[in-house]
Amino acid sequence: MNLIDINGVSLEVRRIEGPADLRAPAPLVFLHEGLGSVAMWRDWPDRLCNAAGRAGVVYSRRGYGRSAPVPDVRGGGRLAPDYMHHEAWDVLPALLARLGIENPVLVGHSDGGTIALLHASRFPVAACIVMAPHVIVEDVSVASIAQAREAYASGLRERLARYHDDVDVAFWQWNDIWLSDAFRSFDIRNDCRRITAPLLAIQGEGDPYGTMAQIDEIAASAPQTRLLKLPDCGHSPHKDQPEAVIEAIRAFLAEPKSILN
Repeated sequence: MNLIDINGVSLEVRRIEGPADLRAPAPLVFLHEGLGSVAMWRDWPDRLCNAAGRAGVVYSRRGYGRSAPVPDVRGGGRLAPDYMHHEAWDVLPALLARLGIENPVLVGHSDGGTIALLHASRFPVAACIVMAPHVIVEDVSVASIAQAREAYASGLRERLARYHDDVDVAFWQWNDIWLSDAFRSFDIRNDCRRITAPLLAIQGEGDPYGTMAQIDEIAASAPQTRLLKLPDCGHSPHKDQPEAVIEAIRAFLAEPKSILN
């Protein structure tokens, strides 16, 4: 694990070694969910990189994991409704440039999936793989995030504290903005129409944070999208059905037409 300064902010970054061949395919860049971090992916990125024969990069966004905290997160440091746009269009490009990565394969979960879509709408990527992304705000999402606020006071905080240097920053920067009135109009469907890269969208049928409308709307906006709808799966396909998701992604990336290396 390394700390890398990006736009004046220290970010936790972990690299996964891949093939030594200079012609090795595009690396996988993993983008975590709203309460995630490098450590919360556990070993799944390594397993996927190994299956796909690719290198990888996992990083924690500001305020998560071991990355720099956000001062006054519930006051002057509060996130704006376009915080995922900022990550996709300002932070991620700077990080990729610093790491010397061009045309990555983005692998995003939840908020990270949304960030992947937004990045792919403006920057070249070899492919975009999203799990349980958010393209619109649904009532079911808001209800589940409100429940998470209650859970935070009754045990969730202690569980998350193992993964974040400042657990209150990690939780409140996500929870406050999602439950704000200003965020209810969040909608990136127009952005998705500008994505030309191969796209795989994965959603669990039992996801309490979003319905199938999320990935159906992506497919309606970007017709090249492949959809994978998983039964017996909640909000984290890579945790609930890790092997099935690894195989689906491996097969997707193995298609000759899928990757522009």
